[in-house]
Formats: sequence, C-alpha cells, structure tokens
Amino acid sequence: MKITVLGTGYVGLSTGVCLAEIGHHVVCIDIDQRKIKNLQEGISPIYEPGLEELLTKNIGAERLDFTTSHLEGLKAAEIIIIAVGTPQGDDGGADLSYIEQAARDIAEHLNHNAIVVIKSTVPVGTNDYIKKILEERLKKDITIKMVSNPEFLRQGSAMHDTIHADRIIIGSDHEEAAKKVGEMYLPLHVPILFTTIRSAEMIKYASNAFLATKISYINEIANLCEAVGADVQDVAKGMGKDKRIGEAFLNPGIGYGGSCFPKDVKALLKTANIYGTNFSMLKETIIINEKQQHLLVKKAINRLGDLKGKKIAMLGLSFKPETDDMREAPSIKIAHLLSQMGTDVVAYDPIATNNAKKVIGNIIRYANSAFEAADGADALFIVTEWDEFKQIDLTRLLQKMKEPIIFDGRNCYGIEKLKSCETLEYYPIGKPAVIIEKQ
Repeated sequence: MKITVLGTGYVGLSTGVCLAEIGHHVVCIDIDQRKIKNLQEGISPIYEPGLEELLTKNIGAERLDFTTSHLEGLKAAEIIIIAVGTPQGDDGGADLSYIEQAARDIAEHLNHNAIVVIKSTVPVGTNDYIKKILEERLKKDITIKMVSNPEFLRQGSAMHDTIHADRIIIGSDHEEAAKKVGEMYLPLHVPILFTTIRSAEMIKYASNAFLATKISYINEIANLCEAVGADVQDVAKGMGKDKRIGEAFLNPGIGYGGSCFPKDVKALLKTANIYGTNFSMLKETIIINEKQQHLLVKKAINRLGDLKGKKIAMLGLSFKPETDDMREAPSIKIAHLLSQMGTDVVAYDPIATNNAKKVIGNIIRYANSAFEAADGADALFIVTEWDEFKQIDLTRLLQKMKEPIIFDGRNCYGIEKLKSCETLEYYPIGKPAVIIEKQ
C-alpha cells in the first residue's frame, strides 16, 4: 500500500519505518526542513534502539521517503496517518493545535479519496471533530473516511512494540475503511480488535491511565512496606504471580514520567470533568506520583540533615532507560528541589545529557561518567535504571565518594552486589536499608 505519515516524532517515525519494513511504500511529512534532511540521510532525530538501522535499510530499499511538501507527500496515498504531537494544554487537556493544522494541510493538498487515520493520542470525539474540519475544507467530490488507530509503543522499545504489538485497535464507523487499515497490518500477524471510533479513542486513555494507577499503587505499597519492615519486591513478586494482577508495572520507584502517562492521565481526568464524572481515582494517582518524585530528597534530608553545601551525584536524567526523552522526568523535579536547597548537584546520563541541559539548564552540573559525578559526593541518587548503573563497579564508585551513601530510586542492586562492598549505606524504595560497616 501507499501510505503517508504526518509527523516524525516517536510515534510517526516508528510507525513509518515499521510499515516500510513490512513492505509498504511510506512517505513521512514534517515541516522541519533540517529534520527531514537528516532523515533522508538516515540520521534519526531521536534515540531509539534499532530505529536507525531500519531507517537506513528501508530508505535503501526505496520503500521509505521523507519530505516537507504536503502536495508531494500526499500524492496517491491510500492511507494517511496523522501522528503529530498532542501535548498537555494549560487546562490539563490535550492541545489539539498540531492535529488541527495537520487536518488543514491534508484538506488543502489532497486531490483524491483516502482514508485518514488518527494515531495521535486524542480525547474522545476528536476524530469526529477532525472529520468536520476536513470536510469543510476538502475540494468538491473528494471524500475521506476516518479511522482511529491509537498507538501503544513504549519509548526505548518502540521498534519491538510496533512490530510485535499485543494488539492493534482499529475504530471506525466505515467497515470498508476499517478493513483496509486492518489489511495494512496483516503482515504483522497481530490480533486486531475492531471497535467504534469513540471506543478506540477511549481504549488508549483507559490503558495508560490504568498503568499509571498501577504504578502509583505499588509506590504506595512500597512506602507502607518501609513503615512496617516488609520488602516491596517480595510483595510485588507475590502479587504478580496472580494472573489477575500480572507482574508488569509493579516496580516501585520515584514515579512515572515521559510523554504519555502524565499527560494522558490528566487528559482523561479533563474529559471526565467535562462530562460531569467524578474520577477521583485519577486525582489520587496524580497526587501520589507527584509526592513520589520528592522521595529521594526526603530520604536524603532524613539522613544528612541540611543539604545546603552538600554535593549530590545524580545518576540518570531521562525518564526511563533506553531513551533520551526528558519529558516529565523525575530528575527535573529532583534537580530543582536540590538546587533550591543550595545543594551542589552533578549529574550523569549515558544518552540524555544534551536534552537535560535544555530542560534543567545550569542549575546543576553535568559529568561525562558516573565516576566523575560521584567524585567527592556526600551521597548518590540513582534516578534512572540504566544497565550501565546496574552493572557498575560499585566498590570503585563508592571509593570516589566522600561518604558511601546511596539513595536508590529504582532498586537497582541485589543484596549480593551490596555485600561485596566494604562500607556502604544503601537506602532503596520499599525495602529495609542496608548498612555495611568496615570491619
């Protein structure tokens, strides 16, 4: 099939590359000329494992192209996928300005009948709204059929999640259009669920809000485990063996972040408020998450007292490993809290430092390695669970520090690795502290 994708962010680029990989001819459109030039040369604007390899492969196979021209990009497209950003607006709801502009661009340049698929995460009713914008502006005798096809990819594993999806949701009021989009995905051999448009829109928000709530729940259990002397990892493992609960998203930590969970929870809450539904669980999910992002700072104050003048090494800046995305990353709040207290913060991240500098700025310092960050530190925060940190020579790291004190926001270390250290104070999440004194 001939497919056009509007937007080359995480969703648009991952979708376009993977559709080309399974044999379709794909053109991706973006108004950023520099980004398109780099993409045409096989250079990805985002860090995503496996993406650049497939990007280069499919450009070489002439199944994938990039352009800033809507007229050129929409030519002969059977399916047009809108995958532009829908960031959080000032009122907590989704900002639809980019998707509205995408609709206007399609209407202005489309010269044939086509199926328009919205893959961006949008509030219930958006497909109907965008259809109205299109129909008001389309040239006479041109018709479009709308399909809602939400994405469920995770940053850091976007290629895998696209090609090996748990399910594909296709929502449409036109059976023929839904079937056509379903055929587009047939080479993936993934279960497809056909629904109405509004059900498809709701499935995306309901899924992300549930996962965010599950994270907040296990974080509250972790805090209770600390209070009563239990080990939250044992508790989570025991819970996860129950098939009704499952093991995924039961990893306690310092809260969720990223481009999806924070804004999607708030957008769903905004929808509930518009329709007069009191979704109190979502309100509590947000409150718990915001509180959890303060946890490492609170633990440090309890142990060290006044943090003014203290040096804290912070390992990890991105909101999760295997991505350079800083959106809603817990490191942002932690950096600001420590900076306000007069703490000297030196941070290191394997990938996200450049993006972090744009978001956090110069209120903290940035190191080129974990060992450089830890040099002379009074304590160390583990904020992102990169494999590099899990596998690090802990003894060498502690020797660099002024005090061998670790506050681990991601529970990276097992007891055997900790016991290999001569001297250590280790404060995890939802588990008893480990104190090892030099004999």
